[in-house]
Amino acid sequence: MDLREALYTTRAMRRVSDKPIPQEVQARILDAAIRAPSGGNSQNWRFLLVDDPAVLAALAPIYRASMDIVWSQFYKERLEAAAATPDDPESQQTMRVKRSADHLTDNFERYPLMLLAFSQFDASGGSIFPAVWNAMLAARGEGVGTALTSAMMLHAKEAMEVLGVPDGEGWNMACCVTFGYPTGRWGVAPRVPVEDVSFKNRWGQPLDFEVNGPLWP
Repeated sequence: MDLREALYTTRAMRRVSDKPIPQEVQARILDAAIRAPSGGNSQNWRFLLVDDPAVLAALAPIYRASMDIVWSQFYKERLEAAAATPDDPESQQTMRVKRSADHLTDNFERYPLMLLAFSQFDASGGSIFPAVWNAMLAARGEGVGTALTSAMMLHAKEAMEVLGVPDGEGWNMACCVTFGYPTGRWGVAPRVPVEDVSFKNRWGQPLDFEVNGPLWP
């Protein structure tokens, strides 16, 4: 697959089939993950693949409790604003995002594979997230859709107990990534234009070039 196609079309794909992910595909995904750079080349990471229905069933209520907090606290005002102005395009986009996230929540234990990523003595994510993104790009190359969620960090202790993560060794849960063969189509996600979110040399100073993206295909 062309690099730019992978970069532009690796988006959150939460609606997937229950088709298992072959072990050879899982191996290529993990091997790509560990090729990412890490601070000081310390490689203080661990990757936990989960496809056991019993483990997923034990994690599901923890994830749902976490998402309850996300919606009732972090997104409370945004959801209230969307409900007050349902015809506004921004409100409609907010509700589309919520419906997609709710699909993951409602079907958590039905995903064929999940990856949970952990870093030791590093809560910044500076080393673990490049590795996670490598895994997601590798999955895209295999035709496997992914969706990253960090919501379960809100109940990390309970989740780590289910997963048997040793206590007292400095392990931090960074995120959970769902894997599955998409039931929908790949595509370039709409985004706020580069010019609206980027500066040059100093904060607030505009770029000295125009993007007029997306620049792929």
